[in-house]
Amino acid sequence: MRLQVARIGKPHGIRGEVTVQVMTDAPEERFVPGQVLDVEPSSRGPLTVARSRWNKNILLLAFEEVRDRNTAEALRGSQLFIDSDDTEMTDAGDEWYAHELVGLTALVGGRPVGHVVALQQGEAQDLLEIELNDGATALVPFVEEIVPEVDLEEQVVLLTPPPGLLELNAPEADA
Repeated sequence: MRLQVARIGKPHGIRGEVTVQVMTDAPEERFVPGQVLDVEPSSRGPLTVARSRWNKNILLLAFEEVRDRNTAEALRGSQLFIDSDDTEMTDAGDEWYAHELVGLTALVGGRPVGHVVALQQGEAQDLLEIELNDGATALVPFVEEIVPEVDLEEQVVLLTPPPGLLELNAPEADA
């Protein structure tokens, strides 16, 4: 299974270190020296972690293949992936990987209203991007009050949206 573990941000310093947006709950296991990470877009091939360190709340990574700021700058926005056999849920039991959610049928009151096309990870909260049956897109806060159940076995996500939430992005009807 291929898992996204980070997104590369801006360079830090002149020796090729980069900031990363961490997308894993186990950065101390994922970013150890010698760990090989796949990069997308993959114009450079895989990167090998040379060292990692925290600078306040920001994780900094150095790669064996990146020695200067210009090379680090070229990586900005790239996504980092690992291959993992870890298919178990987290200890909390209510967290999912984005790839597990994409494609799930979204149900409201037991009837299908669309399907999940992405998970947008935010600092304050995550959002499920739902492509509605009419082709419109709705962003749904991924919180228990609005998304009370995710059933991977049945391939569905149950939604209890407040009135109007799914229509926020809908085109206005002609008057």
